[in-house]
Amino acid sequence: MGDSYLKKEFKSSDVARLRNIVKKDFTSKSAPSAGYTKATADYKEGDQWEENGVTWTIKNGLRQNITKLDAAKKAARIPLACPKCSKRMKHQNDQKMYKIHKMCFDCTIDFEAQLRKAGLFEAYEKTMVGESIEAFAKDLENYVMETLSESLNTYVTEQGDMEEWKNNTSRFNEEILKKLKEYLTHIRNSNE
Repeated sequence: MGDSYLKKEFKSSDVARLRNIVKKDFTSKSAPSAGYTKATADYKEGDQWEENGVTWTIKNGLRQNITKLDAAKKAARIPLACPKCSKRMKHQNDQKMYKIHKMCFDCTIDFEAQLRKAGLFEAYEKTMVGESIEAFAKDLENYVMETLSESLNTYVTEQGDMEEWKNNTSRFNEEILKKLKEYLTHIRNSNE
């Protein structure tokens, strides 16, 4: 009874599969096939190529596609340790400060203390606040312009039907643009 289990034969495809796994050759086939074979190029770790409009690479032995958002993903990623002091960034303040200053909370406190000693903190603070106010003003202006460019004459009824109402929206749009410009001027001047 025990001898029948030991005399099991392995197929050539089983041996080929294990050989490929040991060699870390994940693209090789383990069984012979007949018929159409696609011409493929052998790629190594770190190679990049384009296939059907998609850019591909090999990372850690796996084939991965490269998207346009990879740079954004990398920019949004927060490291485990602060690049300046190498301490672990585990607190939520560390994460917030890294997004702004690219260093942990403690390093930011030390940096701002050095600026205070040198008498440069007020200029630094004004620059930081000014940049955020300018970014807010641009975002607000873009939002309002996009909203006004959309059709304000289309409304959805309670039944879900789209209705177009004819009214004079150009005067309304001019009023909104005038108020927006006044508000943005006020915001930008209050920063100075």
